Amino acid sequence: MTLPQGLAFAIVGTMMVLFVWGRLRYDLVAALALVAAVVAGIVPPEKAFSGFSDDVVIIVATALLMSAAVAKSGVMEEVVRPLGPWLTTPRRQVFALVFAVIVLSTFIKNVGALAILMPVAFQLARRTETPPSWLLMPLAFGSLIGGLITLVGTSPNVIVARLRADIVGEPFRMFDYAPVGLTVAAVGLVYLAFAYRLLPKDRQGGASLDAAINIENYVVEAQVPKGSPLIGERVTAVGDLDEGVSKVTTVVRDEVRHKSAHGGLRVREGDILLIEGEPESLERAVVRAGLQLAGQRDGEEPAVEGDADEVGTVEAVVTGTSGLIGDTHESAGLCDRHGLAVIAISRSGERITQRLRAVRFRPGDVVVLQGRLDRIPDALKALGLLPLAERELELGRSRRRWIPVAILAATIGAIVSGLLPVAVAFFTAAVALVLTRALALREAYEAIEWPIVVLLGALIPVSEAVQTTGATELVAAWLSVATDALPAIGALALIMVAAMAVTPFLNNAATVLVMAPIAASLAGKLGLRPDPFLMAVAVGAACDFLTPFGHQSNTLVMGPGGYRFGDYWKLGLPLSVLVVLVAVPAIAVFWPLAR
Repeated sequence: MTLPQGLAFAIVGTMMVLFVWGRLRYDLVAALALVAAVVAGIVPPEKAFSGFSDDVVIIVATALLMSAAVAKSGVMEEVVRPLGPWLTTPRRQVFALVFAVIVLSTFIKNVGALAILMPVAFQLARRTETPPSWLLMPLAFGSLIGGLITLVGTSPNVIVARLRADIVGEPFRMFDYAPVGLTVAAVGLVYLAFAYRLLPKDRQGGASLDAAINIENYVVEAQVPKGSPLIGERVTAVGDLDEGVSKVTTVVRDEVRHKSAHGGLRVREGDILLIEGEPESLERAVVRAGLQLAGQRDGEEPAVEGDADEVGTVEAVVTGTSGLIGDTHESAGLCDRHGLAVIAISRSGERITQRLRAVRFRPGDVVVLQGRLDRIPDALKALGLLPLAERELELGRSRRRWIPVAILAATIGAIVSGLLPVAVAFFTAAVALVLTRALALREAYEAIEWPIVVLLGALIPVSEAVQTTGATELVAAWLSVATDALPAIGALALIMVAAMAVTPFLNNAATVLVMAPIAASLAGKLGLRPDPFLMAVAVGAACDFLTPFGHQSNTLVMGPGGYRFGDYWKLGLPLSVLVVLVAVPAIAVFWPLAR
């Protein structure tokens, strides 16, 4: 072993220890590894930041942005909603949710797909009294499996494709992963549809922010515009649009109020509806019915002047010393003086049946206000309003629902047809999403997980240094000795199991950067093709079913599902064994080992 090889091993080994230790964030650990590699002389200073210009960084960042846009559009909720009457048992619910997340993870990053479907899972659990713990972990595992099918489903696939280009001169294409990924997905879907009972059913998830704040239902005021699908329907149809969570309390027609609107009243164009419900349910009802919130200029634009990037919403409490007490929205000059619009009001112990512009504020009222982000803090201070902890509120915001889906479809078409390289296609899609206001520029920056960007940008030069020093060749030689008594398919299984064992502690992106060069070198020493070994690394690195921290999808469901560390083993260990038993032969069939 040479000195550069020893330094490479020391840096990677220390990095793995720090990842497992967990006291330092993984992006900081990656940055420290890069600094150490430069100081040790195994990464030239002029190449220290070359990783940040790598295509893989652009693809991962823009894939996250695309996921956020599709999630905010609410399109997936529309697709799943017609299945509601059929999803009456836990097994059907698990099957449908896992199938949906697998399909969605095929085209957007898996953690984004999970974020889209988690609200749907909670709706099903609440309506059918299914334990959320039976739904959420299978949903998370399904997102990991679905990410195996295409290039953009998960970060390891993107990184492996890029490394293959370095090794054989051509990257994996969009659907090169599909034969193996679909095989694993089919087996995983069947397993999860039956094995969900291995999970506890009596766990309570962490209290949500809504519960902590204990806000009564909000009331919004919305007008029925021309072309609304609600015209001619009974007023109870509003509740049907969001599984009965929202309710019309008052219909204002020709300045006459119909309180506690009876079920026989039919909606007409121009009616003003006062709708009561939770923020998320109100948003669904308003969007699906094509209603126009009070003050909105055309059903899409915000109620206040300003670009989408400049306008935001905030929840605030009317304090006992607020100057708003006794005033209405109009008499207080909220819009004229402060540039604020009242989107919704919640009042404890009383149902609001007046139009929002006529409601006189009282101490303890909770209001949703919309305004320019740079003016909201000063306005709240001047009005004596206490802002609540920030929540993601969509009420009153533009929802160009099908634009993200259309842009995603066009992007995939451009990649598959070879019209644009993957990185250019996704970067173009990101620009298109912002230009069409499907995603505000502020939201776009928030959607990108910058720690992942730093991790990739820092570790790519370190990974290249491990190769250039010959350290990967040395490890491959050790592994080749270990595999002497194994058939070729046994060596393939060993690589997959190694990647699967390392990824909970090293992060899946880092696992690929370290393991893929080793796998390719091992294939060369055994006289085998590198492609199946690279595929094995991609599958192993993407399939962390054993811990809550190896992948963001697993972490995302831990609190809401009330899971403990050992719960992941109960469902995940058999699934891990199944993946190895199914994926290794599938790789050998679709990607022959012999040269």
